[in-house]
Amino acid sequence: MSDIIRTKQTLVVIGNGMAGARAVEEVLARGGAEMFDIVMFGDEPYGNYNRIMLSNVLCGVQDPGDIYINPLDWYTDNDIRLHSGARVTTIDRTARVVTAENGVQERYDVLLIATGSRSFIPPMDNIRDETRELRRGVFGFRTLDDCNAMAAMAKDSTNVVVLGGGLLGLEAARGLMTHGPSVHVVHLAQHLMNAQLDIEGGAILRSAMEAMGVTIHGGQRSTGIELDPNGHVAGVRFKDDSVIACQMVVVAAGIRPNVELAQRAGLTVERAIVVDNHMRCLDDRRIFVVGECAQHRGQVYGLVAPLWDQAKVFADHVTERNIESAYHGSKLATKLKVMGVELASMGITEPQEERDEVIRFTETRNGTYKKLIVRDGRLVGGILMGDISKAAYLMQAFDRDSPLPEERLSLLFDLGTPSQKITLDEMPADTQVCNGVTKGAIGACVTAGKRTTKSVMDATRAGMGCGSCKTLVGEVVEWFCGGAVEEDPSIHYYVPTIPMAKPELVAAVKTQGLRSVSSVFAALGGGHEDAGSKPALASLLVTIWADEYIDERDARFINDRVHANIQKDGTFSVIPEMPGGVTTPADLIRIAQVAIKYNVPLVKLTGGQRIDLVGVSKEDLPKMWADLGMPSGHAYGKSYRTCKSCIGTEYCRFGLGDSMGLAAQIEKRFRGVDSPAKLKLATAGCPRNCSEALVKDIGAVAIGNDKWEIYIGGAAGAHIRKGDLLCTVDGEAAVMTITARFMQYYRENAKWKERTYTFVPRVGLERIRAIVVEDSDGIVADLDAAMEKSIAAAYDPWQEANTPKTANQFADIVVPEGVS
Repeated sequence: MSDIIRTKQTLVVIGNGMAGARAVEEVLARGGAEMFDIVMFGDEPYGNYNRIMLSNVLCGVQDPGDIYINPLDWYTDNDIRLHSGARVTTIDRTARVVTAENGVQERYDVLLIATGSRSFIPPMDNIRDETRELRRGVFGFRTLDDCNAMAAMAKDSTNVVVLGGGLLGLEAARGLMTHGPSVHVVHLAQHLMNAQLDIEGGAILRSAMEAMGVTIHGGQRSTGIELDPNGHVAGVRFKDDSVIACQMVVVAAGIRPNVELAQRAGLTVERAIVVDNHMRCLDDRRIFVVGECAQHRGQVYGLVAPLWDQAKVFADHVTERNIESAYHGSKLATKLKVMGVELASMGITEPQEERDEVIRFTETRNGTYKKLIVRDGRLVGGILMGDISKAAYLMQAFDRDSPLPEERLSLLFDLGTPSQKITLDEMPADTQVCNGVTKGAIGACVTAGKRTTKSVMDATRAGMGCGSCKTLVGEVVEWFCGGAVEEDPSIHYYVPTIPMAKPELVAAVKTQGLRSVSSVFAALGGGHEDAGSKPALASLLVTIWADEYIDERDARFINDRVHANIQKDGTFSVIPEMPGGVTTPADLIRIAQVAIKYNVPLVKLTGGQRIDLVGVSKEDLPKMWADLGMPSGHAYGKSYRTCKSCIGTEYCRFGLGDSMGLAAQIEKRFRGVDSPAKLKLATAGCPRNCSEALVKDIGAVAIGNDKWEIYIGGAAGAHIRKGDLLCTVDGEAAVMTITARFMQYYRENAKWKERTYTFVPRVGLERIRAIVVEDSDGIVADLDAAMEKSIAAAYDPWQEANTPKTANQFADIVVPEGVS
């Protein structure tokens, strides 16, 4: 490349998907901003987003804005000229100019093609209209726009057919189910996910899918779309002339690389654009290719890890940082979650040689299936379904081609797997810690002076995808640092993008009168808005300003925007208020009638002594609230949630205090008050602690003679901690006062998402007692006043049933603001 890169030249990237954007990130990480003016073209009018998460958008688990990897600001921040919504139509290799269909032209010195792939649409009768476009009611499943269109039509459909029983098809089925229709999956092969599973694994997966309500049609070849007299989709016809009636068809029958542009430019194309070990085209030294449109040694890859490896090799060569860098292909291994079923797959799915050894365990009733194929003591294939606890070890053994223990049972169960210490001390330098980032690469970062986990993650991108490798990355960094990992100052920032600890940030917000999240970014964050920081800032501003806070809806997590708790299938749960677990026959009848009217699939008693209506669609939420006519139980947000209670003095022969009455006071006083993390309270009528008050964020326990002990910082979930005794007070009024003061002190000083069981030990019980009980700092009057202001500003959000905050508040899918 020395004949190309002499001064700052122009790098043009065709494709703004995961591969193209990652390649640019790798170039920037190698100092490419000093070497290139970077220009990118993208077909879609958005920044770069994670296509793997599209099924979450379709089913409502995530909003479109949640899946962006590089929002539009990232391009501006890095001086990248992005032509969004501009499809490149020609490459003039002689003039070194690319032209988009909107007429935009850019000259290049180095060109990267990362055009990815598109949905494969099989040749079927009536699948396209007279203009050769997909017929209305027929969809591919590839883009955010596809998600929007599919969700809109699914709500008005009775039956939907998904063509394809691979990963993409099953994820589409999962998302479509949340919108109400019956879903049929049609698969040409005899078993589901035949690329990753064998027949037995596919059968177990099929049983799991059918138990969730999906109808599977295996071994069926679709031949055409049936139309009604108006030309609308009416069904899918098969080779045997049978028909499934439907109003909508989603095609998820595989993908095809986008290679037409390269063909027109005269580049060598077989299954995809053929490249060498440097990801360079065979026909032109100035043109490189990465991603799903690249063919290397006969292979075309669609998984993330190979794309990342290709991007690194490309960046090494165009920046001349490592001209020996080469891509030698990838061993395919992946961890997935298909409609809630965890799955790991690597290598081959069936033995291929006589010497292949098969180790298998099946527990069909629990949906567990494990199968390994061993050749000459090495792992060459594996399937794990249901229980994938051994996946990390096995995928490492597969990737490293390392020898396996003779005790084969230990490969499937924890009987002899190497310990974590052995893994860290003895793993080779080329062991992948996360998506192409090796142990050696992390060591090189540490040697280069990056001695914090965050700085290593920023430099290598390890642990910054799904996040599952983050702990291991930290351990490897610590290992290379000899245990002397430096503290990153940013861990003390309240949010990552504003370099201030919480007290400094609060002072600045108050001094400058910043009442909205956008104003905080403008004044303190350099004008750059970070989506991940918005909920934390919103919580802080609500605590500071109460009713003066300016509510910007995009600053809230979806639970807070729609006032219900999202479930993994994209539906929501509705939990009415039930103070202390006390209800009336009339309320129970009303809840039952609403559950019947909206066909609620699950009615559940919660640990907080309330009734949970689970499986409600987003669009039904306002109507359900109106029919219930009950206050919100606030079970969905970072706020006060509930106060659990025992039966107290009125009926219990052991009762020493009116725990039910006190719980009702607490519930009605603090309902709707935001906090850095959820707050769960309890009152116990005696030290027998039937309501578990000793393991709540705040617990009040009656000990007789109108005296109450107040405990703080308890937990009984994933973390177990008995609360600390803060103080003993006389009377319920004192309980209310001290509870409010501690809550306010916690609200003002806790980190975002920091539960009280972490906050109390961090600050110290004695310090909290001195401030809240003894008024050592002279601030209890301020704490009392601030809490009173927040209580006065709190309201029942379920009253938005008839007056939504925004027109799209309860729509199933909303296009990001500013995008048409």
